[in-house]
Amino acid sequence: MSMIGEYLRVTAAELDRVIQDPDWAWDFVEEVQDAEEETEPAPAEARHFSTYKTWDMLRFLLARVEFPVNVVHGEEPFAEDEDWGYGPPRYLRHERVRLAADALRATSYAQLVSGVDLAELTSAEVYPLGWSDADSLEWGRPWYDGLTQFFEAAARADDAMLVWLD
Repeated sequence: MSMIGEYLRVTAAELDRVIQDPDWAWDFVEEVQDAEEETEPAPAEARHFSTYKTWDMLRFLLARVEFPVNVVHGEEPFAEDEDWGYGPPRYLRHERVRLAADALRATSYAQLVSGVDLAELTSAEVYPLGWSDADSLEWGRPWYDGLTQFFEAAARADDAMLVWLD
């Protein structure tokens, strides 16, 4: 089974409901995922986004540049007793989404991977492992670009974000 980084844009009213009723939140997530599975919207138009298996690589790279927001795991728990795959989900308030969007836009992927030695990823046991290929770092580029577009769209809409690993 794979570990996948997952995101869902939510309005302020939806976030309030998520916090009050985590069971509703999971049903809502599945509803949005099912609806978008058929249409496959671009990251800037989507409510749901996945970084696929690059989540840990992105975590590692963002930590190296002291990224100001935890966009990989989220920051605030709302269903600590629930497991949405690999632990409980978290969220980012719209202010943090805006800060993350600005920082993602200001940090190019080239900056993230600059000076990274593949041995660093291997020794840090960055999921999904197997960092011996010279092109390994390029694998994360489209996911980072999509994440940037997704966060920028969420920031423009003043949306909050649910974040979890599935």
